[in-house]
Amino acid sequence: MATHRLASTPETVRWGIFDAAIPPLLTVNSGDTVVLECVSGGPEVMPPPELGLKIPPALAAIHAANVPRAPGHIITGPVAVAGAEPGDMLEVRIDAIELGADWGFCGFRPLAGTLPEDFPETFLSHIPVDREKMTCKLPYGTELKLAPFFGVMGVAPPAHYGRISTVQPREHGGNLDNKELTAGSTLFLPVLAPGALFSAGDGHGVQGDGEVCINALEICLTGTFTLILHKGGGAKNPLLKYPRAETASHYISMGMDVDLDHAMRVALREMIAFITSRTNLSKQEAYQFCSLAVDFHVTQTVNGEKGVHGLLKKGLLF
Repeated sequence: MATHRLASTPETVRWGIFDAAIPPLLTVNSGDTVVLECVSGGPEVMPPPELGLKIPPALAAIHAANVPRAPGHIITGPVAVAGAEPGDMLEVRIDAIELGADWGFCGFRPLAGTLPEDFPETFLSHIPVDREKMTCKLPYGTELKLAPFFGVMGVAPPAHYGRISTVQPREHGGNLDNKELTAGSTLFLPVLAPGALFSAGDGHGVQGDGEVCINALEICLTGTFTLILHKGGGAKNPLLKYPRAETASHYISMGMDVDLDHAMRVALREMIAFITSRTNLSKQEAYQFCSLAVDFHVTQTVNGEKGVHGLLKKGLLF
């Protein structure tokens, strides 16, 4: 299997949009590995010179080129997978994640976040990271262990959606902000457009469930992904409707909606469907089992379409 690499340049990134009409930068075969360099942040959130924090050259070049910008994230891609068609499933193995900067940022702005009525101001912190220790140190002295992941990983939405924002997560994935998707985990996405058209970005150094103020530790990351195509969703995942994931310890369902209650219902239905597809349990038994043994977490509450994910510990059923 081949390995391909896409650097982050003005020609390889999009700012704030997913669209099935965007042509792929490269086409790979199922089982190939793709290394995507991803950068984060607009000029307005760059650190001032007196902090001594270096802006990665790739990010500076994108700023200088005035890449067309819509509200949202800088994402690298898209990458097409040969033979992918709507109704298939794309397995995205997250093989490795590397830090691309020695700092990240976190902040909020008026009219955004979970409590905009309580915090109507702009507040921004630039946070240094220690690559060797894999930690960051907050301005008030607290040190946090890094657990990097990509906030945005997704395929193209259905063609009839046209151009959509990277801000809202939907059935194509996108801005999932799921902190479980670290290196070694796998994301499963429904293919909704020819080629699948995978992209990634919005690097996070560390994040709590909820991402309540609107930012995690936003940071440049480079990801290594192996892309595997399953025709028709594969025998165990027919007609996959929403993103699912798997870690070393858990199976994960996801739900997104502007209403957090409905997002919970979607994540629950997806977990019930997953359990019944892998076992001989009835829907009634799977529903009951979810109440007894599946943990549902609020993924994020700041992207318009809020998120909930369910965690089923491996070994309980299969």
